Amino acid sequence: MMDGPPAQPSSRTEFRVVAQGGTALEVMVIYAGILLYIWRWQYSYPHAWILLWAAILVSHVVHRDTPRRLGLWGPEWRPSAQIILPLATAIFVPLVIYGLWARRIVPLVPSGRQWLSLGGYAAWCVVQQYLTQSYFHRRLMKIIHSPLVASGLVALMFAAAHIPNPVLMAATGIGGFIFAEVFRRHPNIWPLAFAQAVGGFLIAAITPAALIHKMRVGPGYFFYGIR
Repeated sequence: MMDGPPAQPSSRTEFRVVAQGGTALEVMVIYAGILLYIWRWQYSYPHAWILLWAAILVSHVVHRDTPRRLGLWGPEWRPSAQIILPLATAIFVPLVIYGLWARRIVPLVPSGRQWLSLGGYAAWCVVQQYLTQSYFHRRLMKIIHSPLVASGLVALMFAAAHIPNPVLMAATGIGGFIFAEVFRRHPNIWPLAFAQAVGGFLIAAITPAALIHKMRVGPGYFFYGIR
């Protein structure tokens, strides 16, 4: 007896495959747009970030994301902080000790302008964690079956966005993987952003300016000392 025709995939399976393909394409387009903005558009089309931001917001609507799922709200901040803050402390304390010993960190009361600068950098860290975890990581978890692979890819993307700064690439690659793993277990970006802000401040303080170029990435890294 001859076998019948092979079973056709169900419409549900087909829809899932198409949805995953669309999500993968979306991630690649948005990430490519961010890299283009870093390397080109911020000089030629400085307002292009508005289109990228709008595309991400539309994506949230299409995917029916909620603030809690995005890690912007909810009780997960506590278990997230219980993991990331002790780990960050174990890493940051030796950096502080070295900075004090090398006299790269000097205890001073920040001025009003310095507080404003620190606040601006902290806010930028929130934006980075939102993009990295709330958007890219959540999308990748929908199309990559292995959680470790998804976290590794998130870390790689985070580090690649800081090319060619070697210090920031190393810090964001390692830190990005740790943050992704914590976010996967406890989706909340606020403890992660706080740890990034403190870590970024310490790295900027103890790293020679000739190497870190004032935390610049993209073409700005090469323009350090010129403009």
